[in-house]
Amino acid sequence: MTALSRYALAFASLAITMPAHAATPTEAQKTEFYQVCMSIAQDQALCSCKADAAVTLIDERFMALVISAMQGGSVPQEQYDAYNTYVAKSNQVCKPNY
Repeated sequence: MTALSRYALAFASLAITMPAHAATPTEAQKTEFYQVCMSIAQDQALCSCKADAAVTLIDERFMALVISAMQGGSVPQEQYDAYNTYVAKSNQVCKPNY
C-alpha cells in the first residue's frame, strides 16, 4: 500500500469517525486545547492555529480524545488512524512545511 493510499484510507476513517451531525467542539474545549498546547509547545501562534483548526477538523467527542492524548493519555486502537489523520491535517494547516 502506498503512502498516498494509506493517507486516503486514514482520511476516510476520520470522516467515518465524525458524522456530519456531530457537535462542534465547545469553546471550553478550545480553551483547554490551547492551554494544554501552550504547556507543551509554548508557541502562541502554533497553539492558536491548532486550536482554531481543531474546531473545524474534529467534533466535540474527538476533541476530548485529542486533549486527553495531548495530556499523555492513550488513543484507543480503533481511533488511531483517525487521530493520526487529524494530526497530519492540523499540521498541514498550521505548519505547512512540516
